This record gives sequence, C-alpha cells and structure tokens, in this order.
Amino acid sequence: MLKKQLLLFTTALLLSSGTKANMPTVEELRINDAQQAIPTVVNTFSNNIKKFKEQWLKTINFEQAQQLIRTLSYQLWVDAKHQVLTSQLVDDRPLYWARLQMSQAICSTKPTFELSQTELTALLHELDQGSRGRTELSYTKDTQKKILITGFDPFLLDKNINQSNPSGIAALMLDGQVINYKGISAEINTVMVPVTYASFDNGTIESLLAPYYALNNVDMIVTVSMGRKAFDLERFPGKRRSVNAPDNLNVLSGGIKTNPIIPKLHNIPLPGAEFVESSLPIAAMQKATGDYKVIDNHQVTILNKAQENITFKPESYAELTNHIAVKGSGGGYLSNEISYRSIRLRNKLNSTIPTGHIHTPRIQQYEPETEKKIVMQIRKMLEMSLTDI
Repeated sequence: MLKKQLLLFTTALLLSSGTKANMPTVEELRINDAQQAIPTVVNTFSNNIKKFKEQWLKTINFEQAQQLIRTLSYQLWVDAKHQVLTSQLVDDRPLYWARLQMSQAICSTKPTFELSQTELTALLHELDQGSRGRTELSYTKDTQKKILITGFDPFLLDKNINQSNPSGIAALMLDGQVINYKGISAEINTVMVPVTYASFDNGTIESLLAPYYALNNVDMIVTVSMGRKAFDLERFPGKRRSVNAPDNLNVLSGGIKTNPIIPKLHNIPLPGAEFVESSLPIAAMQKATGDYKVIDNHQVTILNKAQENITFKPESYAELTNHIAVKGSGGGYLSNEISYRSIRLRNKLNSTIPTGHIHTPRIQQYEPETEKKIVMQIRKMLEMSLTDI
C-alpha cells in the first residue's frame, strides 16, 4: 500500500504540471508514419506488444496492472539488449517504437476496472521506468569499479522518421558489460533518457543521479548523446537553452542565441552557476584509438553586456566567471543540459564521482556498422579511464 501511495504521489506531480495521460502524445501519433516507413523496425517486438495487450485487458485492479507493466516493461528492456548483442540488427529504434505502442495501448484501451487519471499516469510512469532500464540499475558483478552511463532516444523524427541514436545503441550494448584495463575491472550500468524538455524540467536527471552522488557509490558517471563529426568530451557545459530545435513532443525550448533561457527544476529556475566543468579523466580517454578523433572540447558561446554572442575556447573555468551562457561546450540543447544538470548535482552534493559528457559522431538516419564502431570506441574510452578514476 505504501509503495502505491508513493507512486501515485509522484505521478500526481506530473499531472499538476499539465500532463494529460489519456491523450495521445505527439510521439504516439508518429507510430502510423513509422509503420509505413520502417515496418520491420516497428514490429521487431510485436510478440511483446501482443502479449501485453492481451494481458492488459485481463487485469482486474490497479495493483495487477502495475505488476503487469512492471514485468513486461522490464522484459522489453532485456529483450532489446539481447537483440543488439545477439542478432545482426544493431538498432536502438525497436525499443523506442515498442515503448510507444505499449503506452498507446494503455491509454486507448480500457481495462476491466475503473482507472483514475492519477493511476493511469502512474502506470505510464512504470512503463517508462522499466523500459528505460531504470528498474535494473543494480551492480551484480565482482569488479573493482562501477560505471553508470546514460543514452538518449532517437530524436528529430519529423525530419527523419527512421533516425537512430548512437548513444541509445551504446546504452543497449554496454549495459551489464564488464571491461578491463591494466588489471582493473569495471561493471557498466546504463539507462535511456527521453528527449523532452518537460522530463528534464520535472527532475528526471536529478532523481536518477542523486542517489549515486549522495552515497558516492559508483566510480564514474558518463552522459552520452549524438553530436558532431568526431567525439567531443565536453569540458564546460552551460546552463541555458538557446537553440530552436524541438524535442520529441515538438516543444521548443523558448530560448534563442540573444535570449538564452534558464531551464526549470520542479517549477523553479534551475539553480547553479552559468557554466560547470567536466571531471572526467579526459586526457586518459583521449588515448582511445578508433575511427574518430577524441577532442577535449572547450568551445563555448557567451552573451556580453551589449547582448552580443561571443564564441571562444577558455583554457580554464576561471575565464567563464560572470559570463552568461548561450552555449556550453555541449551546445544549447538537451545533450548539453544533461551534462550541466549531472555536474551541477554532483557539485551540490559534494560528490567525488568523475562526471562528464561524450558527444558521439553524428550519423545519417541509421548506419549500423558506423554505430558499432562508435560504441566500440566509447568502450575503449571507458577502459582507458579505469586507471584514473
């Protein structure tokens, strides 16, 4: 009963921020287009979806529905990992589209019992947690080190409905893996993050990472996203949103280069300095060989007193004092923001966990062989870091 009350309280907060769980989301409305464009991808986990729909209609109360979603969303995550490791199809997209089909089924098909709005939102939250790996964040291997990595969903899907995201593939391929370097071993745990401004404003990143920083119980936290031509290790993430790229719900940040805005954290402006600094062992990680250069990226954009944008590469964090952030070294979108939020939280909680961001090379829609190479080089970066964390 206590667990149910806590879950309903959490999701009531989502409802108070304007979430309407019974309305099709922008992401769900893309399913038909995806079925036409990439049917094999969308139907990869058709058996999972069929099983869920059949059992969903048989649930007789909230508790049974909650347990069903908890079990089958976790199974979807496990199956997605198994798929990328054992088949020829190295692909993050099937998990994304399967999750949406499950959420669509929950919202559009009434079970045999009355379901309140708050309970419905709670069940969607349960689905999100399980299918993103958040219910499987335990370290079970006998290793000296523990590493946590985050990846992102595919995004900009109205531009390319078949878009993949190398960071998502990295999350699926590296979860539960053990790496070794110079006699040091580490277990990797991963989680997938949504590409929505609202989830960030509602504290998704903080709720995920706060327990680790508070307890100092992992040895490195690395956020990963798709970026530019090479690998960029982002030295100075910035606080503000400044790009007009939409999120996966087609919401714009509201920020522009001449008026970058501060994100929210539970309905208040996100606190913290304009810039933070990565604490990853960047020099060690740059030794990871592969098809791509690994750059220690210092480039930022600031707003001066004349409301002009100035882009430069500070050598030290001290050079950023009293400057307003337009773009951090990670840009002005959610990939920069996840890095800022994670480092800000680390610093606030006085954690010593090395934390920072990897921007992967950009891909065109879906390039499985290239994405495999990207993930293997990320793995090498993590291996190179083991002697320095």
